[in-house]
Amino acid sequence: MRTTGRAGGPTGYGSRTMTSKPEGPPAYSTQAVRMLRLPGGEEEDDRVAVEEPLELRIGGQPVAVTMRTPGHDEELALGFALSEGLRPLSARVPDDLAQNTIELEAPGFDPARIARSFYTTSSCGVCGKGALEAIAVESAPIESTLTISGALVGTLPDRLREAQAAFDSTGGIHATGLFTAAGELVCAREDVGRHNAMDKVIGRAFLDGLLPLTDHVLCVSGRLSFELVQKAAVAGCPVVVAVGAPSSLAIELAVDRGVTLCGFVRDGRLNVYSLPDRVTTS
Repeated sequence: MRTTGRAGGPTGYGSRTMTSKPEGPPAYSTQAVRMLRLPGGEEEDDRVAVEEPLELRIGGQPVAVTMRTPGHDEELALGFALSEGLRPLSARVPDDLAQNTIELEAPGFDPARIARSFYTTSSCGVCGKGALEAIAVESAPIESTLTISGALVGTLPDRLREAQAAFDSTGGIHATGLFTAAGELVCAREDVGRHNAMDKVIGRAFLDGLLPLTDHVLCVSGRLSFELVQKAAVAGCPVVVAVGAPSSLAIELAVDRGVTLCGFVRDGRLNVYSLPDRVTTS
């Protein structure tokens, strides 16, 4: 049985190396609800993850709508733009628009290049794309000398879990963490959409001048989909770690782009599905 955690105000956790577990998630990322618990029939208070739309604009023109958990919206917009092959300079909340809108500065953006609507759901950012060509990765194969021990990889999900304050409160939110090769957590972000959580981390890395992530590792709290590997490849990250399983297309893309995928990373065990030479047994 999941117990309800605490809700706290904005803590700013995850923007730098973590040394202790955050006290609570930002207040705007969770919402109080009433629910009926069975068996027993008791009405109780609970907390759920907030899900709201975010419209991304370039030059005042809407280019995407994504369902996300509010918070770190500028990072989300920047990470999304980067993974879609755009070259953003900045992201901001327009002064004359509602809070669920972000304006991207992306010189050279060609609206005709994007033939489809960029509406995405919180569950899968690829959903709605009309053809495989529309999700082609715009990145070169990753060249990195990074190696990491399997024993260290096995600890990363637990280290990420310690930063998941919103999960403690809701039990229903994804997370992505950016780690150094030594296992230090650089940045952690949570969102109802697994692809949004990674976009937020990539956006933060962009703002901090860390791209490409050739000396870092990304860890996700769920499964490894094609799109998550695509985003990691565009960000130049050589190793991606997940608690869950990879899909067949995720593995194919990882092999093609030079990404090492580690799945089912639990209790010190892991499966390496591509480029295993980066993971050492010593």
